[in-house]
Amino acid sequence: MSLVANWSYPTAIRFGAGRVAELPDACAQLNIKRPLFVTDAGLASLPITAQALGVLETAGLGNAIFSEVFPNPDENSLAKGLKRYADGNHDGVVAFGGGSAVDLAKLIAFMQGQTRSVWDYEDVGDWWTRANPDTIAPIIAVPTTSGTGSEVGRASVLTNSKSHVKKIIFHPKILPSIVICDPELAVGMPPVITAGTGLDAFIHSFEAFCSPFYHPMSQGIALEGMRLVKDNLLKAYKDGSDIEARGHMMSAAAMGATAFQKGLGAVHALSHPVGAVYNTPHGMTNAIALPAVVRFNRPAIEDRVCLLAAYLGIEGGFDGFYDWLVGFSRALNVPEKLSAIGVDRLQIDLLAQMAVEDPSAGGNPITLTPEITKALYEEII
Repeated sequence: MSLVANWSYPTAIRFGAGRVAELPDACAQLNIKRPLFVTDAGLASLPITAQALGVLETAGLGNAIFSEVFPNPDENSLAKGLKRYADGNHDGVVAFGGGSAVDLAKLIAFMQGQTRSVWDYEDVGDWWTRANPDTIAPIIAVPTTSGTGSEVGRASVLTNSKSHVKKIIFHPKILPSIVICDPELAVGMPPVITAGTGLDAFIHSFEAFCSPFYHPMSQGIALEGMRLVKDNLLKAYKDGSDIEARGHMMSAAAMGATAFQKGLGAVHALSHPVGAVYNTPHGMTNAIALPAVVRFNRPAIEDRVCLLAAYLGIEGGFDGFYDWLVGFSRALNVPEKLSAIGVDRLQIDLLAQMAVEDPSAGGNPITLTPEITKALYEEII
């Protein structure tokens, strides 16, 4: 028997419309009495945020909020959040929003009791064992988008503001203890964000499905996660009030993040440097890169994609799947080139080297080199 693997699966999830009202009960379960509510700057003034804060305040849990969170957060945002946490003498975190807000909230809970630099806990070898697990504050995650699946992840992505490199910070206890998936919170999500985050969820499952690593449980979850996106993303994009479609997309996001324990690949390896250098939206960057990566990986994934196409009810094997994917992206108004979202060719050599060094590169079915990543960038910029 030569197969060896380490597996971990998600946390307690409360799923259903209106369940944000259960925030006080979730706090009580984790013995949180002074939560810090962490969200992003764009969400801070919206009604759904006021609703969630009102639920906490009515229960006597205060309404302390930190909202200096922007796309692709860095260590400076983290430092501000840690100061707010310490100044308020908080004892837990409520992470509310999309991937950036949830990622940063998790790191605030993680880092508030540590003594080393956040970069000392990068997902390299056993670096996570450097952390003191007893000081990590409890985390409740409430996603409002359906993409990154950070609410069920054991890591957070943080951009180094000096090197412009995205780093993955890992610790098992960064995984939120309770997740509240309330599809009503996603109803007001704009179509462009619905498309980008939804395709991000699909790509998480797709890259995990194509990864050469052994993880059959993730493989099965990836299949069903992709089916949920195929059947529901366009519905949510065209009618944001379709609560059933919103709910299925929330499930698909969590499933994608669960599945990519098996690995990611070239799409994310290309996307992370672009996001760090050009501050582009992660999901849409991934979506633009996906078709070129599918073509590049074809020799290694064709048989597997044929099985996927059959499961999704798509005729024509690999070619049928590829044609569907391109049409699906067009229906969601995904640009064909990264130049449409502000990326130029001036730093293509730097991006190519960063992509090879990205942790996601190791999960690609075909080994990446700077020459390969440069050629892929030249194709998609």
